[in-house]
Amino acid sequence: MVVAKKVVLAYSGGLDTSIIIPWLKENYGYEVIAMVADVGQGEELAPLREKATKSGASKIYIEDVKREFVEDFIFPTLKAGAIYEGKYLLGTSFARPLIAKKLVEIAEKEGAEAVAHGATGKGNDQVRFELTVKALNPDLKIIAPWREWNIRSREQAIDYARERGIPVPVTKEHPYSMDRNLWHLSHEGGDLEDPWNEPKRHVYLIITPPEEAPDRPEYVEIEFEKGVPVKVNGKEYDPVALVEYLNEVAAANGVGIIDMVENRLVGMKSRGVYECPGGTVLFLAHRELESITLDRETMHFKQKVAVKYAQLVYDGMWYTPLKEALDAFVDSTQQTVTGTVRMKLYKGNCTPAGVKSPYSLYREDFATFGADEVYNQKDAEGFINLLGLPLKVRAMMRKENQEA
Repeated sequence: MVVAKKVVLAYSGGLDTSIIIPWLKENYGYEVIAMVADVGQGEELAPLREKATKSGASKIYIEDVKREFVEDFIFPTLKAGAIYEGKYLLGTSFARPLIAKKLVEIAEKEGAEAVAHGATGKGNDQVRFELTVKALNPDLKIIAPWREWNIRSREQAIDYARERGIPVPVTKEHPYSMDRNLWHLSHEGGDLEDPWNEPKRHVYLIITPPEEAPDRPEYVEIEFEKGVPVKVNGKEYDPVALVEYLNEVAAANGVGIIDMVENRLVGMKSRGVYECPGGTVLFLAHRELESITLDRETMHFKQKVAVKYAQLVYDGMWYTPLKEALDAFVDSTQQTVTGTVRMKLYKGNCTPAGVKSPYSLYREDFATFGADEVYNQKDAEGFINLLGLPLKVRAMMRKENQEA
């Protein structure tokens, strides 16, 4: 008896991975094992075990990695202040390395020779999955069906599924591609592909549209320890519960809608609409706390690091030497990022309403416009003369050359 070789598929229950199970069996003759990483998809997980089996999987693993997701992926990125192209809070980007990490672990446990994923050949996720696999186990074969099969559109994929009796969560009338985790919910495709189209009301599944949010502001106080949020409104939360609570509060107040056209790693632009309520609050609160706890040179250099950090995460380079080195720098900067930030949430806006820290570098006695005895304003004259000396010499040179 010939025993079929095994492949472990990163399974979501969505359209792409639903049809990949029969496709792998038909085209490779593999025994297909489905692997789901629970990063906070919520109710989406309930039907997956039965669905994967009916689609032809021999086994399914559902791994609860929510705490690892928050502690080892969300919080490091938050501490770095990383945000891609000024808008994107990297929700899908840093979930993919964790999913791929679990994919490798299950493949090793099952003795599989290959892993597979449902990312398209046009997107970023294929890079994120595969770079992680290469970094953690270069001996595993990687199969990316979207780069092999003759299916070229979501409509064709829907037809393929229907021919095999596989139910799918999208229709040709509602063709949005969505990705959900604790940090965000993303929407792509359909009418959103035209950046002139404003997202329709039904697109939003988490956040109350700002115009429908309460007419009174809500305040939240977030306490950080070394750059990590630990309390909200004086109550201590475990990492997962803290993000979930802030998601609920911010979403009710219309906070966290991100609509952007981004530059994909593979060279094209794409339009995405993201719902990231709690993440938006945490990012802005953390940045506010750093404004009083980091000195000028460190803060400005860290802002440059944040841009590179975001690019590395976006590009799938989580398990790289440079990323590890930047983490070490970021952790060093966070030693004094401890304190409390009060944020005001109102109809889609999230603004600071107070900040304090035992490590604050802000000194009212230095900054005051009132009378003070700690700063001699005459000292500024010599400073300006020295700072301006190169400008003065250049101006003198230009004047001499004009007169010659």
